[in-house]
Amino acid sequence: MSSSAMKARITVTLKSGVLDPQGKAIEAALKSLGIDGIEGVRQGKVFDLEVAGTDATAARATLQTACEKLLANTVVENYAIEIA
Repeated sequence: MSSSAMKARITVTLKSGVLDPQGKAIEAALKSLGIDGIEGVRQGKVFDLEVAGTDATAARATLQTACEKLLANTVVENYAIEIA
């Protein structure tokens, strides 16, 4: 990472109320492995990125555009942006 870049993490998750078959499959697999006490598994995805520049406001705007256009399906997914 160059000195004029910021690290960012985007977490994308399904909106509540949207069925999550992969989460259900993970929950069932955990139970089949004898791991009890875990319920309501929801899966998502994480993107670690580097954003050029040092302006956090501009970086957030760029990341929001990336989420809206590509990284998240905003019809069924939410996203959260963290800038380090």
